[in-house]
Formats: sequence, C-alpha cells, structure tokens
Amino acid sequence: MTGRLFTVVGPSGAGKDTLLALAQAERPELALVRRVITRPEAAGSEDFEGVSTVEFAKRLAAGAFALHWQAHGLSYGIPKNELAPLSRGADVVFNGSRAALVAAAAQFPALVVILVTAPPALLATRLATRGREDHAEIAARVSRAALDLPANLDCIEVVNDSTPEAGAARLLAALRPQPAKA
Repeated sequence: MTGRLFTVVGPSGAGKDTLLALAQAERPELALVRRVITRPEAAGSEDFEGVSTVEFAKRLAAGAFALHWQAHGLSYGIPKNELAPLSRGADVVFNGSRAALVAAAAQFPALVVILVTAPPALLATRLATRGREDHAEIAARVSRAALDLPANLDCIEVVNDSTPEAGAARLLAALRPQPAKA
C-alpha cells in the first residue's frame, strides 16, 4: 500500500503553514514533512529544521534530500526519511515552491499539487503582520504572487481569503481523493 504525496505551494502570505497546521489537527494521520531550511528556526511560523549553509551542503552531498531548491536567498530540502510514511499508506504533504515544481514532478510523477492563493491586498497585510520583511520586500513578494505554474502540471486551487478555518476546510477537501478525469 502506498500513500499519496502532496505539495502545497503558493505565494508568501497565502497562509500555507496555517492551513497545513489546521489540516493536520483535523487529520492527525496526515504526515507533514519537516523541511530543512538555511535560516534560524525562530524565524518561521512552520516547524522546520534550521541549519547552516555548510550543514545543508553536507547533507545535500550525502544524498539526504529527496528534493531541494533555492528561494529567497535560502536553501530548502525535503529529507528522504520524511517520506517514509508513504510506504505505510499514509498521505504525506510538504510545503513546496512553485519554482521547484518541474523538479518535484520529475522526481515524484504521482505528486498532487495544491496551490493556495489569496488576493494581493490580503497577501500584503499578512506579510506585514508577520514582520519578517520591510515594505519593499513585501511589495516584491506580492508582485511574485502571480507567478505562473508550469503549463503541463494540473493543480487543485485553494483560495484562502476568509477565516483560517474556512481555508483549512478547503485544503482538507483538496486532500480528499479526487475523481478520475475522463
């Protein structure tokens, strides 16, 4: 029995981490991948392992990552061991990157892509509230919100423009098995 692998992508401020945490609270059997990121652990809202660039490079050279990418001046990695629940039939979800979708789809042909979106004004408000970026950085992130996904990838869109609970319900609906396309 093999579980399903999902990646949740979307612009900064769309609420991916919040929705993933709420979805896991509702579905505790859902395996959320703990990413490795080259930033201090205190700097993020998600549960991740913060490592130095030297440590990240060592793990990359040792083949520890099933997938890795660069974004916003940081390195991100999906540890291979975090995907083990798939072999036990569990659904596994990782917070991914739109820029890494081509590589992710090549690595995982059955990957299900969930795109979390929100209106630009709401993205800007959320980014300002978290306090990690200045006004110029927020404007740059909001301008990248419209980044197109690769044309050959299907995705399920989750609009997170209401309460966190409403967004989580939409994400949980996207995580349910989808009917086969005719």
